Amino acid sequence: MGIHEHRTVPELFTDLIAQVTSLFRTETQLARAEINEKIAQAGGGVAMIVGGAVLLIPALVILLQAAVVALIDQGFQSAIAALIVGGTAFLIGLIVALIGLNQLKVQKLTPHKTIEQLQSDAAFARNQVR
Repeated sequence: MGIHEHRTVPELFTDLIAQVTSLFRTETQLARAEINEKIAQAGGGVAMIVGGAVLLIPALVILLQAAVVALIDQGFQSAIAALIVGGTAFLIGLIVALIGLNQLKVQKLTPHKTIEQLQSDAAFARNQVR
């Protein structure tokens, strides 16, 4: 089409619809890709947490037993020594679990790039219609 040719309103409208449809398709593909990336990220995080927990449990049990024995050697009664070590381990475990859960929050897994791009595209489309 030459530079000096004029297009009719229906042609312009048809072209606009085709471009918006194409843009929507592209943005949908971007959203899918980003969501898949976030799902893989979350899956990898969960796998690392589980793998670490499986490897750490036996070592932690032995270390906790050693701490109880050390407290008993320092003159604590065995029940008190076990309560001190168990309570401390519980608090530390709770803190670590809460940090892990924080990594899986929806806000961290939201496809921010796609949302920003869709908002930008919507603003552009609104400006084109005006």
